[in-house]
Amino acid sequence: MSNRDIIYVAVVDDDESVCRSLGRLLRTAGFQPVTYASAEAFLGDTKRPRFDCLVLDIQLGGISGLELSRRLTAVNDGTPVVFITAHDDPAVQAQAEASGCAGYLRKSDSGGLVLDAITRAMNPSNRQSSNPAANQPD
Repeated sequence: MSNRDIIYVAVVDDDESVCRSLGRLLRTAGFQPVTYASAEAFLGDTKRPRFDCLVLDIQLGGISGLELSRRLTAVNDGTPVVFITAHDDPAVQAQAEASGCAGYLRKSDSGGLVLDAITRAMNPSNRQSSNPAANQPD
């Protein structure tokens, strides 16, 4: 197996329990998660792999997830971003979607929705909406 057979997903969240649970979920699904407690830690990791997807908390202690996404876009980093938040704020969701995110989730969403959003993010032809709930069949 070559290194590119490994699918790397970064999780940037200042809540240690969220990082732990998302890390377990991603490992169980066959991904290789790398967790960061802050945007600054992510940016400072000079040995980070080339990620296939980023899962960013919107509200972080320092640089926000939205700002991290803007900074990555400014340097032409095209890694798809799935935002995750504990705060349901339509204005923030609109900002996230305007930034071109591949998904927008609430921390209370099921693991299945999280995995679906990440999978869709890595396969742009499968993207129907940045809201995974909107893609669920009735």
